[in-house]
Amino acid sequence: MLKDFDGWNEKKKKVHGEESAPFYHEREVWWCSLGINIGSEQDGTGKNFDRPIVIIRGFNKNVCFGVSLTGKKKEGKFYFYLGEVEGRKASAVLSQVRLIDTKRLVRKMFTLDEKTFLKLKDALQKVLFG
Repeated sequence: MLKDFDGWNEKKKKVHGEESAPFYHEREVWWCSLGINIGSEQDGTGKNFDRPIVIIRGFNKNVCFGVSLTGKKKEGKFYFYLGEVEGRKASAVLSQVRLIDTKRLVRKMFTLDEKTFLKLKDALQKVLFG
């Protein structure tokens, strides 16, 4: 698969140059400019090189910890099915968690209900820390 590293680099310069980042909360699902990454790391798609993420933990106004979503129902210990997100079945890819600068956040989609969020965090903890 051919990856558009040059296109992402131009977009990344614009994202980095933003004066301020949006206000966010844990449990929120956002479109996030993840970009084009190396190997099997989750890429963003489209002109913004973005994909949905769930904000797992906020550290300060500029940095949060998030998990990427995929637009399919996936099963197995490395996935957590969330249900429908903007008309598509969505699963959190538990192996694709990362620190995210909040300048990457494009648009808030919705907030997960607390019960689902707690189950997601539990599944994430089991994958990361066994």
